[in-house]
Amino acid sequence: MTTDVTFKAKGITFTEQGAQKVREFLSSQDADITTAGLRVGVKGGGCSGFQYQLAFDDQRDDDIVFEDHGLKLLVDTQSLSYVDGSQIDYVDSLQGAGFNVVNPNVVAACGCGSSFRVKDEDEAVSAL
Repeated sequence: MTTDVTFKAKGITFTEQGAQKVREFLSSQDADITTAGLRVGVKGGGCSGFQYQLAFDDQRDDDIVFEDHGLKLLVDTQSLSYVDGSQIDYVDSLQGAGFNVVNPNVVAACGCGSSFRVKDEDEAVSAL
């Protein structure tokens, strides 16, 4: 990890399918996997309180960096406590295809699955 945090992070991992899709995308963009990866973050909003922000990006100096399946997962310090312990999957179903975050910190999610709530939501929303 490149930034010190005040708690012991569990990390973020990929499923096999999630890692394969990230690798395919980075390869199609000729991205350098030594500095590029999947950015995992959250922002306030949505009907349940938070929404995930996933993007392919280059590593920044203040990122917390986890590596899994030979790929980087990039997290900003404000988002880490809300996504720590999560697993990134890729789902291809009748409802559509895309990345899915399996997050053990979620206590409630909206019906459409695009937003979520964590245990101490009031404190968390004010932090973002």
